[in-house]
This record gives sequence, C-alpha cells and structure tokens, in this order.
Amino acid sequence: MVDVEWLVKNVTYRPYLYMCFTNSQSIRFIFSSEWPKLLPYCSPWVLLEKLRATTINSTELDDSIKRNLTIFTDLDPDVLYPTQDVIWGRFEQAFLAVLGLVSYAPVFTDYYYQGLREFYTDNVMYLEVRALLPEVHIMFVLNSGWQHHDKTWALKTYQEVTKQFTADHPDFFGARLIFTVHSVVEEAMKLKREFPDFMAGFDLVGREDQGRPLWYFRNELSLPSDRGLQLPFYFHAGETNLEGSEVDQNLLDALLFNTSRLGHGFALLRHPVAKELSKKRGVALEICPISNQVMKLVDDLRNHPGAALMAEDHPLVISSDDPAMFGSSGLSYDFYQAFVGFGGLRSNIGTLKELAMNSISSINTDCRTRDRCL
Repeated sequence: MVDVEWLVKNVTYRPYLYMCFTNSQSIRFIFSSEWPKLLPYCSPWVLLEKLRATTINSTELDDSIKRNLTIFTDLDPDVLYPTQDVIWGRFEQAFLAVLGLVSYAPVFTDYYYQGLREFYTDNVMYLEVRALLPEVHIMFVLNSGWQHHDKTWALKTYQEVTKQFTADHPDFFGARLIFTVHSVVEEAMKLKREFPDFMAGFDLVGREDQGRPLWYFRNELSLPSDRGLQLPFYFHAGETNLEGSEVDQNLLDALLFNTSRLGHGFALLRHPVAKELSKKRGVALEICPISNQVMKLVDDLRNHPGAALMAEDHPLVISSDDPAMFGSSGLSYDFYQAFVGFGGLRSNIGTLKELAMNSISSINTDCRTRDRCL
C-alpha cells in the first residue's frame, strides 16, 4: 500500500531495528531493545543502525533493501520470473519482509496514515482496504516489553487513524476495512459486531490455485446467515487461468454466498452463468490490471477479460491490489492501464466516468442492480 521509498527512508532508519537474511535470500526485520533470538532459517541478526555506520555506500544498502520489499526489477521479468510459482514465491517473501517493519506499533500507525496520504494525493477520496489482522498482532513498545495485541486492537487502530486522517483532510470521504484471513469466520463476526460501521466485511485471501475452494468452507461461511448476522462477503474469486480446476468454481460459489463484489474475477468469461448472474445482480469485479499482468495471468492487457467485460457493460471497479509491490503507487497507474489496455482506441472521458461511477455504486453492499445503486 505504501511506497517502499517511504519504508526505507522513514522506517529502516529508526533505532532498534534488526535485519537478517533467510536461506532463500530474502530478508526479515524485527524491532527489539535487545538482541533477537536466532531463527533457524535466518543468518545472525544485525543491528541496521550499526550496519549502516560501517557501510561505505549506504545508498547501495538502501537499494538492496528496496529490492527485497518489492518484486519490481530492471531485468527481463520473463527471465527472472519464468512461471507463476516463481513470481508468487517472490511475492510472498516480499510480504514477509515488510511484515517485520510494519508490526512495530509506531510504524503500524504511521504506515497506514501514509497509505491514506498516498491514495489521497492520487485523488482517491474513499477506500475499502483489504487488511490482514494476525491473530496475535505483536507490537513492540519500547521500555514496556513485548505487547500482544489482538485483532480488535488492530482494527480499532485502523479506525482511529482513519478518523484522524479524515479530520486532517475534511474533503476525504473516509475508509473502511475488509477483514481478510484464511479461515476465521467466528472472529470476523465478532469484529463486525464491535465495529459495524468501520468493518465493511470479510474475505479469504491467498493464492487460489494453491488453496481449497470456497465450497470447502461452506459450513463456516454459512454461520453468519444461520445466526442472523449481516457479514458482507467480498471474495477473491477466479484469480486463475487454470480452467476446470477445483478452485476455478470459486466464482459460482462466491455468488452462491451472495458476495458483494468479486476480487479479480479473471476467470469470469469461462463461466457464462456466473457472468450473467453477477451482471444481473450488479456484483462488480475488482479488476487489478497491473497485478494480473505481473503475476502472469495475462501478457498483453488488450487480451485481458476485462476488455471484453467492459465492452459488454459489465460493472468493473479498477483496483490497485498491492501497488508498492509492483513499483507503482495509488490507483492512477491501474486506471491508465485499463483505459488504454481494455478500452483501446475507443476509450474516452466517458470510459473513465463509467469506471468511476462503478466504484461509487459498488460501495453499497446491498446493491443488486445498477439502477438501484446509481
């Protein structure tokens, strides 16, 4: 969400930050007032402040850290990342590297505020952010030891920072959180009761091709309706180019569970029933052009399913997935790619207007037809 330049220049220059190198040649970070315990998959920890003091060229060190926090490369990406397995592996390692930086309490709040600032600077006026809330969100507070914070603490912090940012920027409409996790529906229900206005809903997250289909979790996902609780779903579904696989059915399952939007929905063209149903209900696809291209679902965005869906007036919402990971920021890069890649020579101001209107319409989680939304 946040530019890695800010992470490196702002966060990695803070005191008490340690770094190590993993066996897979990635890096890990941890804030600690004493020397951290050695990890079995990591080289000995080094205090970054001391390492910089003994490094002749600190710029090279900073650039090296940046390369570990993104999957951006100046090399030929098809050579460096020849398969989806390779690019996903690198993608996940970069996330783990960032986690050690943002799980320190002062950074956690600053990081989210900076993320809102970057999107606001990019003229995004409202956000619904998918965010992981680890079951034990460890935040190290100096001089008071390790503190273990649960999901409620993290969600409350997101809410407080959002209120502060909105107060600082009165023309910003606000933000809500979509709680994403592998499988903790009970916890999501609890958080929705505690934060009914700020928590938009729930999603499962991860690489679909390596996970179980939504239908596998049907009992857990049925709990909210069985108990009469409104827990809107925003499912990742169809982020795959493997036709006929078990998870290729996720699009249909997501609609059966009354999802409010479809994350990615790349495989929708292969499912005419799901396509017809989603359009009839006004269930928008959250299309992430750059992510889909970088993660090797499509080489040429002119061949992206979004191009055909746009031509059919299917509701699309352009999203940026993890912009910093791809060397971009905010939302404008993805909007540009959709404008020229999906719309081609026929794109005009009306194309941008329609995409913007779709974004506004899809905020209404009870929406089932576009006329009603608008």
